[in-house]
Amino acid sequence: MAEQNTIESSSTPGFIAGSPIQRFLSATEIDTRLVGMIGALLLIWMGFHFLSGGLFMTPRNLWNLSVQTASISIMATGMVLVIVTRNIDLSVGSLLGIIAMVMGVMQAEYLPGMLGFGHPLIWAIALAVGIVCGVAIGALQGAIIAYLRVPAFIVTLGGYLVWRGAAWWVTSGRTVAPLDSRFRLMGGGPEGAVGATVSWILAIVACLGIGAYLIYARGQRHRFSFQQRPLWAEALLAALGCGAVIGAVLVFNAYPWPVRIAQNYANAHNIPIPDGGLFISHGIAIPVLLAVAVGVVMTFIATRTRFGRYVFAMGGNPEAADLAGINTRWVTVKIFMLLGGLCAIAAAISSARLNAATNAMGTLDELYVIAAAVIGGTSLSGGVGTIVGAMIGALVMQSLQSGMVLMGLDSPLQSIVVGIVLVVAVWLDTLYRNRAQ
Repeated sequence: MAEQNTIESSSTPGFIAGSPIQRFLSATEIDTRLVGMIGALLLIWMGFHFLSGGLFMTPRNLWNLSVQTASISIMATGMVLVIVTRNIDLSVGSLLGIIAMVMGVMQAEYLPGMLGFGHPLIWAIALAVGIVCGVAIGALQGAIIAYLRVPAFIVTLGGYLVWRGAAWWVTSGRTVAPLDSRFRLMGGGPEGAVGATVSWILAIVACLGIGAYLIYARGQRHRFSFQQRPLWAEALLAALGCGAVIGAVLVFNAYPWPVRIAQNYANAHNIPIPDGGLFISHGIAIPVLLAVAVGVVMTFIATRTRFGRYVFAMGGNPEAADLAGINTRWVTVKIFMLLGGLCAIAAAISSARLNAATNAMGTLDELYVIAAAVIGGTSLSGGVGTIVGAMIGALVMQSLQSGMVLMGLDSPLQSIVVGIVLVVAVWLDTLYRNRAQ
């Protein structure tokens, strides 16, 4: 028994031989690819901040960047599961367009006549109809892929054309506006943010959640006799997580409402305006909260459910998964249904932010979603991918676009850069997989 205990102790992460960096990464179990993505993101931010004359890393731009990233990151979480199973979905941009148009027509033309203008349930019913529509379209495409054995590339390429045309057909090319006032809150803006106080409350809850999760994970490791991380590594992970949350809240709270909107709010609520002007913080935007919530749920689905294990088993070895008794066809349908529902949430955010549903909405979003998933570490060969990585990848893609806009670069050049980044990301993924073998 003493010999066994000695062997177990010497195999803990704190005793792994190698360089200090290798020992540190082994002890904390931090994903090196995730560290690389965060490092690349910081380099991009610092580079654009320098090239734009100090305009990039400001509270205003970072707040807007977070809102702009929300819809892409939500769809990217679903794209991860699709690519993990060695499929692809080229229709997500068109799907966002048709769902946004359906929700716009529901709340601007049909529901006011049925329930009355300004009814408090208009936004909820429109959102529910959009989610049902997205799930139904995803089920249709998934069924064709799974049961008719048509390649996902062809099915979703057809969907890319069909749903874009259908979005135009719904209103004969008209732009649908304005949208319900409560629905618009999902798009951000001064009213679509929770303010400084609520942001700090959410930050405290998030930090408590990080600590509770680390304690729970440590208890589970002890329960099943798995290796434990050193206490200093646990403390460091907690500090990094809480530091990221607190830093984000500080940035969001540093971005004030526009002067005119703050003055109108003060006049409407009889608030005296100080000599230096009224400072009202935006706080965390509602679309960002939606994206974070989707990321947490999707991470749980991918890592803690039977469905998630089936998805990664299919991507690792489809034949073995089929022989093991997994209903691979039904799992494929459910993956596309899930992605369709996520496209509906993204469509709500995009249309609410614009306060309109247009035929051009979602154009080229499929490029950004796929690129975000691949940059985030999802392998096109299947079986490998993380939700967090895809969301960071979405932030990288949106940072590139935002930085190029601040620099005044033309849209064609922006597309060239995005295409190059996508190719480089796939090449780096190939190198990483070859080294891992």
